Amino acid sequence: MANKITSYCDLIVWQKAMDLADLVYDLTDAFPKHERYGLSQQMRRAAVSIAANIAEGTRHRTPGYLSRVIIALGEHAELETEALLAGCRRFIAPAAMKRFEAFAESVGQLAHALVNSLEQRIEQRSK
Repeated sequence: MANKITSYCDLIVWQKAMDLADLVYDLTDAFPKHERYGLSQQMRRAAVSIAANIAEGTRHRTPGYLSRVIIALGEHAELETEALLAGCRRFIAPAAMKRFEAFAESVGQLAHALVNSLEQRIEQRSK
């Protein structure tokens, strides 16, 4: 029997987004000092925003929830782009980048699945 979801904290996508944000903080701790208010800050903001938008979405009716998850996916794409730039600048080592990519891929897949589920829910209610 599946566990009942009573809070956004029960959502695997939120849990993994929090893990991704934690990883981003670890990765950006090693960035050069001159990036403290640049790329490092942008990556942290985007990573936190993914989990925050998923959590906020749960407080809305389904269309608003869907909107927040779509915003989270936008932040996800932003974070991936910033990480690629950080990798090109050699701020993130190749092994750490592989770890980031695995976390990011998992979050992206789960968020897309949540979007699909919410879209189906909206479609069913409109019938």
